Amino acid sequence: METVEQFLAHSIRLEQEAALRFGQLADAMDSCGNKEVSKLFRQLADYSRMHQADAQARAGFRDIPEMESGDFKWPGIESPETAAIWGTDPFIGRDLALEIALEAETGAYDWYKNVLDTTDNPEIKALAQEFVAEESGHVAELHRWIALHKAGKPLPMEIVPF
Repeated sequence: METVEQFLAHSIRLEQEAALRFGQLADAMDSCGNKEVSKLFRQLADYSRMHQADAQARAGFRDIPEMESGDFKWPGIESPETAAIWGTDPFIGRDLALEIALEAETGAYDWYKNVLDTTDNPEIKALAQEFVAEESGHVAELHRWIALHKAGKPLPMEIVPF
């Protein structure tokens, strides 16, 4: 990442795609009656939209480059927080749905952490540190839910804010 504008363009797209996919996952879980996991996915989509809005606000006075899908530099084909599309299958179980969400959030954490660790730009470093902290909270919450599920305990109806 060479410029703050590039970083913000990537962050906006990453969060935009995460919100879309988590919304699709929530719809799939609703369709099969899995309300607890649907609620988690909706909250993750909401948080992604908040992070996107934050990145857009920070970009407000900057000249953010118009980028085509192929211009983004991701570790894979899609942005790192885009949950696996097969997670929209309404017949997947709660355990697999939670693992898919964890993989997506870990992907975002790893991407922001890599930017943090590899940039020499102090402004990018400060922004990346904030995003790392946010994604770390998401990863921790998903680990908590997975542990509860594996222990046979009910998932909380209220999700701890992160």
